[in-house]
Amino acid sequence: MELTKIRSWSEDELKTQETQVADQLFRVRFQSKLGQNDGVKKIRELRKDIARIKTVVRERALGIRPAETANPAKAGSRTSAAKRSGKGAK
Repeated sequence: MELTKIRSWSEDELKTQETQVADQLFRVRFQSKLGQNDGVKKIRELRKDIARIKTVVRERALGIRPAETANPAKAGSRTSAAKRSGKGAK
C-alpha cells in the first residue's frame, strides 16, 4: 500500500483496514507454520502495511499531519520544485 493512499482514508477506513491486514497477516503466518513457505515476502509487506496505518493514525492523534484534503499533489510539487532548484531556507 502506498502512504498517500493510506493518508487519504478516513478514521473508520483506517481501523477497518488495520483489522483486515492483521487478520490476513495471521492467516499467512499460520500457513507458513504449516509448511507453505510462499508467504515470507507477504508477511514482510503486511507488517509494513500495519506499521504505515498505525503511523498515520498516530500522526492524526497528535495533530502532526491532519487528514489530507482534495488535491495534495499541488502542495507537494511546490516544495519538491524548490528543493530541486536549490532555492529555499538554508
